[in-house]
Formats: sequence, C-alpha cells, structure tokens
Amino acid sequence: MKHLLIALLFSTFSISAFSQTYKNEFGFRSDNDSYLAQGSDRYYTNGLFIHFRRALNQQDLKEGLEKKTYEITVGQEIYNAYSGYAPDPAKQDRPFAGYLYAGGALSWFYSNESILKTSVEIGTTGPNSLAEDGQELLHNTVGFYTLEGWDYQIKNALAINLSAQYTRLLHRASNKAIDFSFEGYANVGTTFSGAGAGILFRAGGLNQLFNSAYTNAVIGNNPKTKALVKREVFFYAKPQINLVAYDATIQGNMFNDNDPITFGAKPLVFAQQIGFNYSSQRFTFDFGMIFKTKEVKSTAKAHQYGSISMFYRFN
Repeated sequence: MKHLLIALLFSTFSISAFSQTYKNEFGFRSDNDSYLAQGSDRYYTNGLFIHFRRALNQQDLKEGLEKKTYEITVGQEIYNAYSGYAPDPAKQDRPFAGYLYAGGALSWFYSNESILKTSVEIGTTGPNSLAEDGQELLHNTVGFYTLEGWDYQIKNALAINLSAQYTRLLHRASNKAIDFSFEGYANVGTTFSGAGAGILFRAGGLNQLFNSAYTNAVIGNNPKTKALVKREVFFYAKPQINLVAYDATIQGNMFNDNDPITFGAKPLVFAQQIGFNYSSQRFTFDFGMIFKTKEVKSTAKAHQYGSISMFYRFN
C-alpha cells in the first residue's frame, strides 16, 4: 500500500508538472520610435496592439499537428511626416496617416516545427482611425510638443487586409541553444499588399517553435510534447527583405486619389530586427529594435523604432 501511494503521488506530480500550461493568453505590443532614445518622432511613430489568444485541445488534433490557436486583435498604427509638428505641407516628406482595425487569426503548429498563420483585418484609414486623437492624447499625457500637420492626413477609407505567414525550422544545434528558421509572409488588401522573407536566428534557452514565446505558442491545451525548457531567455535577430506592392499610409486611398499629400512607396525595403525575450509559463516580456531602409520616394530618411510586448497566460 505504501509503495502504491508513493507511485500515485509521483504520477500525479508528473502529470501536473507536464500539464502546467495555460490555454489563454492576453497582452499587448507597443511600438514607438522614442523607445530607442534618439529624440526622433517621425514616420511610423506609434503602434498599439491588444491580443487575445486561445489554444484548442491538442489531443483532438490529427497526427503531425502539434498545436492550433486562434487569435483576436485590435490595433492602431500612427504615421507622421519628419515630425508630429510639420505645419507646412510643402515640407512634409510622408503623409500623416492612421490605421485602426480589428482582426482574427488562425495558427497551425506542426510537429516538424513548421507554422502556418492566416489572418484577416477589417478597419479604416483616415480620420476615422482616431490616429490624431490617439497621438494628441499621448503627447498631452507625457508632456510632448503640440501637434501640427494632421489637417493634411489621408482621407477615410475602408480597410480589408488578408495575410499569410509561414515559418519553418532550418537547423538547431545539438546543445539546443542556437537555431535558425525561415520566415516568409504575403499580404493582400486595400491598405497593405506585398511579401517578404527572412532568416530568424535565436540563441539562449530555447523551446521548440510550437512551444516558444517568439511564435506566441507558449499557451497549450492538453499538450502532446513537453517543452524543452520551463523558462525561455534568448536573444534573436532577423534580417528580412520586403517587397512592397502597395502601402495606403504612403500612397493614399487605392480607389480615390483625393488625398492631399501622397508619395510613391519604395518597392524593396530591407529590415533588421534584433531583440531579447524572457518567458515563463505565465508571463512574457519582449523588447525588440527594428531598423528599416528608406520606405518613401521622397526626402524621407531610413527609420527605426522599438517594440515592447507583454503577455499573461491563464485558464
């Protein structure tokens, strides 16, 4: 009897340790060029995104499919000229623009560490995006300068955008502390259309891509495969080439050319992202820096900004 009780306790502990995952995740991502402390406030100047994710029962999934999640997102992006104070339209090197949307996404995580994510976003550009109000609230709250130039922002337009992203592990070192993955995406819509590809490098305490915070896959529901580590702590870098077919925040409304100030978009944009990620089973913190080459066919310069993400998981 004594040995039976010990076996039952050990079995219970093992199951609870293995199943110490949470199927829901809620959190936000904040983008801002001020996070890099360079004193700039231009181009893609602010973004705020609120996410909710949920993992489906993994034991119900077909063989080879490790995890499936769905996601609901609300987001706002704000774009300025060379500054939020640009009263002279003749000197504006990028349109003032905003994009407000709600979206949904599905992600399939496979046992071979490939991932397919599809998403749809519906929203608006122009004054209806509340970008001017959002930036004014931010500046008033933190005591920044007065804004000037939003009178020339792009006009209201319905936004419908579809996206697909594919990720696949290429190589992981035998010590499991370094890996390389391919990432590619394609967008089509009234706001953004284009495609891109890059190589992701990670180094540190890593989980499989289907269990990693980088791919928003820490959540689980009756998991099939145990994570490699309980806590991820790693650095990452991702060089990426982007083909831009259309960008309404630069080129204006796709179906109407009455926007006061627009420019052509650079067809090729190179981006370099580097960052740090810490993730426990409950909590994720991520800080990244994104550097982009010139995006606008104007006197606009290359641009860079920081990104902070924080997520909490629960049942």
